[in-house]
Amino acid sequence: MALLALKLILTPLLTGGASLGARRWGPVAGGWIVSLPLTSGPVALFLALDRGPTFAAEAAHASLAGCLAISAYSLAYARLAERGWLVALAVAAGGWLVGAGVAEAAATWLVPGTLALVVAATAGALALMPAQAPRPSTAPAGPADIVVRMGVAVFVVVGVTELAPFVGPTVSGLLAMLPIIGTILAVFAQRSGGPLDGSSVQRGILSGLFGTAAFLAVVAWAVTPLGVAPAFLTATATVVAVQLVALRAFTRTRRSEPASTSQTAASQPT
Repeated sequence: MALLALKLILTPLLTGGASLGARRWGPVAGGWIVSLPLTSGPVALFLALDRGPTFAAEAAHASLAGCLAISAYSLAYARLAERGWLVALAVAAGGWLVGAGVAEAAATWLVPGTLALVVAATAGALALMPAQAPRPSTAPAGPADIVVRMGVAVFVVVGVTELAPFVGPTVSGLLAMLPIIGTILAVFAQRSGGPLDGSSVQRGILSGLFGTAAFLAVVAWAVTPLGVAPAFLTATATVVAVQLVALRAFTRTRRSEPASTSQTAASQPT
């Protein structure tokens, strides 16, 4: 009961805080924030507390491999956003399923090999993203949108951790990488601001995926030999360091923009 209460408290706090950041800084930054391990991290933590470090390590490794599915999903959505969010979403869902099949195989590799593949795939997906010109951010979504995201995050975390004993660590890890929150953010952004905002969310997601991959790789490698607390503290420090590097890249990009567009392109990744 105490663990369930922690899930119901911690998960919406993390998601709500990230959503407020997305609301403040625009669609690209929003995608970058929601790509953080806001569901996969809590899932791995609760599995470690409930099922033990070995189970959590395997699930985290599967979630790491699941970043391949996220890359496929984000690239497909962004390339097809101009055709409408329904078409983009349908094709992107198919891309996620294909990527999940590859991820299931990659989850049997050693962690460094899986991490290297994820980094290469994410960088490749970013390189293939459609070009975008700076533009003013559209009006942010209201409080109801944030409440929806918080509810969805709780549903995913509680659902995956409760199903874990029945589906095993690999499927649990892949389910934790379902792009539900990113989809909600992208669809809301596209419906209110057009295709460019929808694809901008996906660009942000890909830019932030490196930090999530680093977090999951550390958990997968360290939770069994080091224990739950040291592994998750190290993983958190790692994702903070990676995201700070990304933030510095964002800042350099802002300073390189002309004065007339620097504020409208504040969240464009390099």
